[in-house]
Amino acid sequence: MRILFLTHAFNSLTQRLYTELVAAGHDVSIEFDIADSVTQEAVALWQPELIVAPFLKRRIPDSVWRHHRCIVLHPGIAGDRGGSALDWAIVNGETEWGVTALEANAEMDAGDIWASAIFPMRDATKSSLYRNEVTEAAVKVLDLTLQRLARGEAPERLDYAKPGVRGRLRPAMRQSDRAIDWRADDTATVLRKIRAADGSPGVRDEVLGESVYLYDAHSEGRLREDFPRAAPGDIIARRDGAVLRATLDGAVWITHLKQAGDDARFKLPATSVLGDRLAGVPDAPLAPETIVDYPTWRPIHYEERGSAGYLHFPFYNGAMGTAQCEALLAAYRHATSRPTRIIVLMGGPDFWSNGIHLNLIEAAAHPAEESWRNINAIDDLVREIIVTEAQITIAAMQGNAGAGGAFLALAADRVFARDGVILNPHYKSMGNLYGSEYWTYLLPRRVGAEAAHSVTQGRLPLSARQAAAMGLIDAHFGATPTAFRAEIEVGANALAADPAIDRLLDEKNARRHADEARKPLETYRAEELERMKQNFFGFDPSYHVARDHFVRKVPRSRTPLYLARHRSQALIEPFVGMARHVVHLTEPSDSNTGGRPRLRSVTDFIDTQEAHGDAL
Repeated sequence: MRILFLTHAFNSLTQRLYTELVAAGHDVSIEFDIADSVTQEAVALWQPELIVAPFLKRRIPDSVWRHHRCIVLHPGIAGDRGGSALDWAIVNGETEWGVTALEANAEMDAGDIWASAIFPMRDATKSSLYRNEVTEAAVKVLDLTLQRLARGEAPERLDYAKPGVRGRLRPAMRQSDRAIDWRADDTATVLRKIRAADGSPGVRDEVLGESVYLYDAHSEGRLREDFPRAAPGDIIARRDGAVLRATLDGAVWITHLKQAGDDARFKLPATSVLGDRLAGVPDAPLAPETIVDYPTWRPIHYEERGSAGYLHFPFYNGAMGTAQCEALLAAYRHATSRPTRIIVLMGGPDFWSNGIHLNLIEAAAHPAEESWRNINAIDDLVREIIVTEAQITIAAMQGNAGAGGAFLALAADRVFARDGVILNPHYKSMGNLYGSEYWTYLLPRRVGAEAAHSVTQGRLPLSARQAAAMGLIDAHFGATPTAFRAEIEVGANALAADPAIDRLLDEKNARRHADEARKPLETYRAEELERMKQNFFGFDPSYHVARDHFVRKVPRSRTPLYLARHRSQALIEPFVGMARHVVHLTEPSDSNTGGRPRLRSVTDFIDTQEAHGDAL
């Protein structure tokens, strides 16, 4: 089918659905929901057979849904309505929730039902549920909807009298609904309220006299006992950028805050926001390798099971600042010093890694200099993984990865991803950032030079299935993070017990030494950093503008042409018409043509470039 995605942003859910539909052979273009007139223009240009709205914050205009079939994916059970569906489900302690595919009509979320799917709720943040259970359910209901459309079926009317329809119209959740009463709310209630607002809009609160929004809370099972005189709401400790706050019956770690009262503010580690207000608050360090038998929070955790070591680094939103990269490098070096045969790099359950920490860079006194420190810190980590000699390294991607985080994974000897993972192995969307992390070495050795160019220039997401098919990763498996982790452990144990592991290590080290002789790692790094120096310190401010817009959530004023195929095609069509009189063009020679220039038709060239998302 010819499908138009109408969406507020190209978020994780939209990317997953996009890759699924493209893999199934559908012709998909994307338009951001900016204004009714823009949407109408997109529909006129693309002439879709179906419009899918996976992530909207307002109603589809009458002029569109009255003349085109529009399917809205709502993150709620059948009959549920309103923009705070998942928020209320978490706060109310629902044990199961769902996703429903609706036919758009004049009322928000009130259309006829095409399909619905139910999933059990986890004790997790709204954003984690959205990236996992909601996304998987959305894939299922959209597939069921397309099947029903193909069979010529009609949707079912929303009937609240029908057995099993227990949803209802819920109001938008206000800050008064989210407010924490520290003197009355127990730990479970505090966690539910903060999780229901993560990652947006956060819970408005006051901490040490500072009006802030709270994000990313975790239970603490022991430290509260060390502060028996602390009142609920008091800050009693800090660790790795987070603060520990006493509750009625325990304590919770809060890792990130955002100052209130200014829309230009953005999320930062809690200690960065509170600054000198934390004078006298004790530090409570916890080394990554320390074994604990109680719930707590730490950004890096190392454990050993059998002959394998597992390094977890569930950084918030996958962002890795300079200090985090340095801490992770120290933890990795500790792992390599252990008598294990396998090191498994686990990342986090929601994100493997998204590379350098743009929020911390934006908050720095000198963002260009901090960008430089950050990229060098992550390069140091990647290099250490590449040159590891005593262990086989495995990147186990439980969650999504983007930019430098995707290339961090490629530093490992073997790369596996969960079935639903989405990869964005490119940088160009961040103001034409060139990127480092030794990607000019790691990417071509896996997929070849031509595919490497296509991936980095195309700026489109890859599903785990697509990534495995092109050789970017070795395999994908596991329907859930839990199932994926279980299979990873089985595989790591089997590899550690393999009698051929010494030979595998010898072959690995021989390949690395041969690669180093051909072109040293330091040369790759120097070449990449020379390009990045221009991004950070050069005359073109694109990276700094893009970073500012990204961290401050500045709304898009247009849809990028590599997503809006209907607009890029409209732009190039006049040139294609003129070019039909030109038979061939010559491209530079390469190894695939035996050193001879390639002759290709102009229209074929344009189609290829457009498929890769290149700007013409």
